[in-house]
Amino acid sequence: MEAHDDPGVLGTFAQGRGVPGTGPSAGSLAAVSSGAQGSSSHVRVEAWHREEARRLRRAECQGLPDELLSRRRPGLTLVDAYRVQWCGVALRVGEGARVLGHKVGLTSAAMQQQIGVDEPDSGVLLDYMEVADGGVLRAAGLLSPRVEGEFAFRLGADLCGADVSEEDVRAAMPAVCLALEVIDSRFDLQGIRLVDSVADNAACARFVLGSSVPMPAWDLGGERLTLSVGTSEVAAGEGRDILGGPCRSVAWLARRLDAFGTGLQAGDAVLAGAVHASIPLPRGATVSVSSPRLPPVSLRTE
Repeated sequence: MEAHDDPGVLGTFAQGRGVPGTGPSAGSLAAVSSGAQGSSSHVRVEAWHREEARRLRRAECQGLPDELLSRRRPGLTLVDAYRVQWCGVALRVGEGARVLGHKVGLTSAAMQQQIGVDEPDSGVLLDYMEVADGGVLRAAGLLSPRVEGEFAFRLGADLCGADVSEEDVRAAMPAVCLALEVIDSRFDLQGIRLVDSVADNAACARFVLGSSVPMPAWDLGGERLTLSVGTSEVAAGEGRDILGGPCRSVAWLARRLDAFGTGLQAGDAVLAGAVHASIPLPRGATVSVSSPRLPPVSLRTE
């Protein structure tokens, strides 16, 4: 099978932020553990990484679910799954998309139990995924969209390293906002594993960022987020439900990216993860998330 060290395939991210291929370690990928710590090793880009990325892109464009990657490729590693993910992002960048930041997924116990995994994952945010606050999301073409309420940040400074802490995150974040994320797997969800989610860009489909406020002195872990459809509250959770707090979630992301030889950069948008289990995205409705001390955010579906 064709294989080679390829700074080019991920180097197409050069216009983006915090993605392997943009820094001195382009063409290599570190070994990944659940804590994103430990020794690193070079991983070669193989033809099947690209082919699986193209296959997922076709599923997204055609609106047809694909067979789980983990079933077709038993023994698939997490490193390989991230390589497929980033090759997929490279395809989209080649089509004209821009990298806006990152998302952390599967951060709460509720989400992990819903999907059947025991650790978080991460994905890349692209410009075509963003919906304006209060804007319309046309669900045609999405397979089985679900929606989540989250905290989000815009970095004011670079954030990288194997020992990034919650305090480092707070220092790098000038502001915080509420966000909605619409997830939509390109796979049949029955029997899905962590590697499938990672390869599928952590199921990221669309996102909405609310109005930002200066980073507060009070603990975001105690802020309760409520997801509503119309006037009905349908889900809720607190900041501490995501890895102990949204800043801890971002610290986890920075450490994981460091294991790949990259990190978060000033200007990146970061979704910190859902505080509750996702719910099916309703058609013809207004979906919003609110909290006691942060401005609400909403979208309308068609």
